[in-house]
Amino acid sequence: MGRLDNKIAIVTGAARGLGKGIAEKLGKEGAKVIVVDMNEDSCKEVIQEFSEKGYEASYYTANIAKQEEVQDLFKHAVEKYGTVDILVNNAGINRDVTIHKMTAEQWQQVIDVNLTGTFYCTQEASKIMREKEYGRIISISSASWLGNFGQANYAASKAGVVGLMKTAARELAKKNITCNAICPGFIDTDMTRGVPDKVWDIMVSKIPMGRAGSPSDVANMIAFLASDEASYVTGEVINVGGGMVL
Repeated sequence: MGRLDNKIAIVTGAARGLGKGIAEKLGKEGAKVIVVDMNEDSCKEVIQEFSEKGYEASYYTANIAKQEEVQDLFKHAVEKYGTVDILVNNAGINRDVTIHKMTAEQWQQVIDVNLTGTFYCTQEASKIMREKEYGRIISISSASWLGNFGQANYAASKAGVVGLMKTAARELAKKNITCNAICPGFIDTDMTRGVPDKVWDIMVSKIPMGRAGSPSDVANMIAFLASDEASYVTGEVINVGGGMVL
């Protein structure tokens, strides 16, 4: 028996990296997971892998920055499974550049996906969860929400996610819906593996635990927040970063 048996979970940006790790953990805990991503081929590969491991999962391709596509996603989830119990807002992009060089397009792309997309998904999930007075909404922010060189757009979007979750927590608490933000530190994913060795070493040197995190470190916290064990935890901002932010 898993902690999330028969719960219906949507995980955005779940075709690789951190999102895939989160989706896999939820599946392992018994949830029926909808893997959401823009890359259909990657989605199919993930679903095949999960199926071989005995997890129940399906996929849906959507750009969460587009409201109609998000609305269609949640309509699909209800038609297929009847409801949505858990939403993990993981999808995100970065377009790193210093403020004086940042284009309007680079700013807007990151805000559209990381913040507005998270709002669209949260909005649609809340409509479903309010009716049945149950739900878990967990959004991936970042340690960068406190500010990071070359990431004005990314930091602003992730700070916005924190504000969004705290507001949602206040609005939805009486409906038995919890809303929390996770701030991963330096996590070993496809994205971070692309940084030069020197940068990797500098980042790890800032972590008291002396290592990069793994997707499972974050996924374990999300599985807890998605479970009934965390029914009294809402409006929190939880760092999962080996002590990088103290």
